[in-house]
Amino acid sequence: MKIAQVSPLFESVPPRTYGGTERVVSYLTEELVRLGHDVTLFACGDSVTSARLVAPVSHSVHMDPLPRPWMATHAIELDLVRELAPGFDIIHFHTDILHLPLAMALPVPSVTTTHGRLDFPDLVPLYDRFSNCALVSISDSQRAPLAHANWYATVHHGLPPDLYSFQPEPGEYFLFIGRLSREKGLERAIDIARQCGVPLYIGARVDAYEMEYFHQCIQPLLRDPLVTYVGEVCEREKRELLENARALLFPIDWPEPFGLVMIEAFSCGTPVVAYANGSVPEIVEDGVTGFVVTNQEEAVRAARHIGSIDRRRCREAFERRFTAAHMAQNYLHTYRRIIAQHASRMIKPCLPGNAQVH
Repeated sequence: MKIAQVSPLFESVPPRTYGGTERVVSYLTEELVRLGHDVTLFACGDSVTSARLVAPVSHSVHMDPLPRPWMATHAIELDLVRELAPGFDIIHFHTDILHLPLAMALPVPSVTTTHGRLDFPDLVPLYDRFSNCALVSISDSQRAPLAHANWYATVHHGLPPDLYSFQPEPGEYFLFIGRLSREKGLERAIDIARQCGVPLYIGARVDAYEMEYFHQCIQPLLRDPLVTYVGEVCEREKRELLENARALLFPIDWPEPFGLVMIEAFSCGTPVVAYANGSVPEIVEDGVTGFVVTNQEEAVRAARHIGSIDRRRCREAFERRFTAAHMAQNYLHTYRRIIAQHASRMIKPCLPGNAQVH
């Protein structure tokens, strides 16, 4: 199959540090190539891939020291997709909503994975307008605000099985990994660690718009000797932190569409303590791969009893549900459905918006 993967240009594929969408695009692309498919990756020029790379820009927008009009670079990318579209069997977009007008006009079928949150009122008329665009959610909970949209599948993220090493014995610290933003729940994580008397390592990036929150709310808490702020971590540093953590703390306060770091933890055998928001109840098997909680009292109790979770069962759950091979096969099944339906429409026209919702 000739497949195009269209990535955002904010980070390289894979990203050097933070960048969940680009990381997933990389894992999917490499697995599709390994399975023998002819894959073209549209991404920035500092990406590393075994697919054919089409680069609208030389390096990621995020790495540019000068302000860059990111919409201009993405416009170039989408025009390259338009130009090369006839050479593909299907085009897989990961670029949020920018490409939707183009997708409607392409001569070949396409699918869009929605990587972000969808609970914004302005998205309702948008997806009504583009109701013929085939969509894939990354969790069932993510699609709930737009249940009427043209969903073809939910495909959970997956990782290469050898990306992290299973560690049967835990270290002596809790871990928080992610963006340093209010909805990620770092204040809760610090409180959990302090009540348990367990050191907490924090691997997090502070974006410019979160700097005030960091200085006002987080920085004073870093004076506690139990709390160590590592800063933004590279892949090697994240791997070492995850593999040796007693538990990953994920006390989020927002409708998390997936939470890639949770399955990264599982692959190491590291259990997760997470608030029951967004996708968490879909990803964490309560009592098996960690604990799903609804308040701080439950979170502290779960963290104190995290030793009751068998780390081998965390790894087994990862291998059963969240490998890159599992993700790729689910996408291939979806691609074939979309291609077949597109072919049938070329033979017999159908009314707009008739694609079956799953």
